[in-house]
Amino acid sequence: MSWLRGLLRSQEQHEAEQLSEQAHERGAIAISACERGREARVCGTIRSVTLRPKERQPTFEAEVFDGTGLLTLVWLGRRSLAGVEVGRMIEARGRVTCPRDHPIIFNPDYQLRPVGAE
Repeated sequence: MSWLRGLLRSQEQHEAEQLSEQAHERGAIAISACERGREARVCGTIRSVTLRPKERQPTFEAEVFDGTGLLTLVWLGRRSLAGVEVGRMIEARGRVTCPRDHPIIFNPDYQLRPVGAE
């Protein structure tokens, strides 16, 4: 019966499960389990990057997906970060905030995974 479920699930579901497994193997917490005010270590794929050019302080943002949910990493005062680009795997650590039920980590410690690494 499990072979039938495998045939029926979509490519997107398969990729989400793989990302979730990879994050778990690296000891990261699932984004869906992140709690406001707690330290978290997450791992996932960068889905989008955004520069928000504000008058006084620009912010550079990366939206990360780990197969369980989305989390935004925000670097204050930055216009870009070398290697932080769509499709890249990233591990990040910091304190989670949740405005409007969307987890955010400001100025996280991070490490980029080598391109093509699983």
